[in-house]
Amino acid sequence: MFTRSYEPLENHVQAGKALLIYGPRRVGKTTLLQTFLKTTKLKYKLDSGDNIRTQQVLSSQDFEQILAYVEGYDLLAIDEAQNIPNVGIGIKIVVDQRPDIRVILTGSSSFELAGQVGEPLTGRKQTLTLYPLAQIELLSTYNKFELKEKIEDFLIYGSYPEVLQAATQKQKIDVISEISNSYLVKDILAFDRVKNSKILLDLLKLLAFQVGSEVSLSEIGAKIGVDYKTIQRYLDLLEKAFVIVRLGGFSRNLRNEITNKSKYYFMDMGIRNSLIAQFNKLSQRNDVGQLWENFIFIERLKYRAYQSVYANSYFWRTYNQQEIDLIEERDGKLHGYEMKWSASKKINAPTQWSEGYSNSSFEIISPENYQKFILP
Repeated sequence: MFTRSYEPLENHVQAGKALLIYGPRRVGKTTLLQTFLKTTKLKYKLDSGDNIRTQQVLSSQDFEQILAYVEGYDLLAIDEAQNIPNVGIGIKIVVDQRPDIRVILTGSSSFELAGQVGEPLTGRKQTLTLYPLAQIELLSTYNKFELKEKIEDFLIYGSYPEVLQAATQKQKIDVISEISNSYLVKDILAFDRVKNSKILLDLLKLLAFQVGSEVSLSEIGAKIGVDYKTIQRYLDLLEKAFVIVRLGGFSRNLRNEITNKSKYYFMDMGIRNSLIAQFNKLSQRNDVGQLWENFIFIERLKYRAYQSVYANSYFWRTYNQQEIDLIEERDGKLHGYEMKWSASKKINAPTQWSEGYSNSSFEIISPENYQKFILP
């Protein structure tokens, strides 16, 4: 068992509000819920969105039937809530008519893709996003030295709980391949506007090879054989499904800055490597720089989410090839970070960055100093 950043969950559960726990499949949403229910003194009702009777009741919009369903309980917990049609309206009725009750819903990405909960529960919900295990969460199991010793495994196999619990290299590959092949695109393919799994997988493979590089939608569309708008729609769905994360370009005052393209990073390194069937050791690879950049970007994203560090994130690049991997705009200042797997010599900030943004900082993030960037 790993301790998650949202534990104890009771700190997030409030009367009169629904707690929504989102995230990719297999990251531990159900385990997080069950751990809380084992210790709570609240009288609770645990149900599943897969239950047909539950689907009928909560999608009925019948006040009498819905209130009878929760009568006598202090807490309603529903796992896989995305399978209930119009679940947001049903939960709105519960919360409005029973302001004393607490509600917890867990759901995979299709929960949000279907748009079932956003508008009905406006002002009546709190949302938590659970990611594959973060380095900050693994501090409850390993010390910083041990985490650094395992860095190669994180770069190759990722951080899904089941992967970290696997004992051998073969078991790790089997687990992450199963997650990738069986669950990765399941939610997206279930979405009614996605019909072609080949296009989706071809797109993901191209993105896997372009980690850290700007992506041209028209170029990708030409390679796959579909139009620009289709690529744009699929990328949007992959983002909402927690498979990839988009990073836009930063510009404020320099004419030659590039802002019309984006970079895409994978939410988990194991998923990225599974898509291209590449699990070789780092010493046998030519993409270590890409792995490192993706790993640091995602771990920083998790760190900021779990530590409530609020910032806008971008990359920065000019037409004459000056660039910075990650820009964070926070506390009224700009902070530039360049990810380098091998930083044997001192690297200064790009000249145009220093001249154009004098009130800014610049730092190299390497294996020597990365822990202070993603750990408290």
